[in-house]
Amino acid sequence: MSVEVNNESGHDVDEPALVRLSNFLLESLFVHPEAELSIILVDTAAMEKLHIEWMDEPGPTDVLSFPMDELRPGTPGRVTPAGLLGDIVLCPDVAASQGAAAGHSTDDELLLLTTHGVLHLLGYDHAEPEDEKEMFGLQRQLLSDFLGGDAPRETRA
Repeated sequence: MSVEVNNESGHDVDEPALVRLSNFLLESLFVHPEAELSIILVDTAAMEKLHIEWMDEPGPTDVLSFPMDELRPGTPGRVTPAGLLGDIVLCPDVAASQGAAAGHSTDDELLLLTTHGVLHLLGYDHAEPEDEKEMFGLQRQLLSDFLGGDAPRETRA
């Protein structure tokens, strides 16, 4: 897997943990080993600009996902085709606030948001209650498996 992290946020972030998590997620979801993922960390102003431009919503958000080749999870017998999974944009400032409100660290919140972003890139959504239950259940399970213990509690921006 090719996971590139570009930290433009000005925050110290555990970038190797984001790469390890991303590789774990992509392997767990049977994504082709040559798939490419980009994670970009930005400041609040940049995230607000993206949020307005792409979602037509004011203010910064925690995570945005931009799928490229519309890959979907594979199966144990059939991995996805190789391709560009897409970009995840994270805002450590928003993650810090949400993590504090939920009682966990910024790093834990960034792991949670990265998991959330990868699932969005693979076609998961939470617009409908049934879809939300599926996505958040998978998110919790994957992150718990990665951490070897309970995943941090989800936050809702």
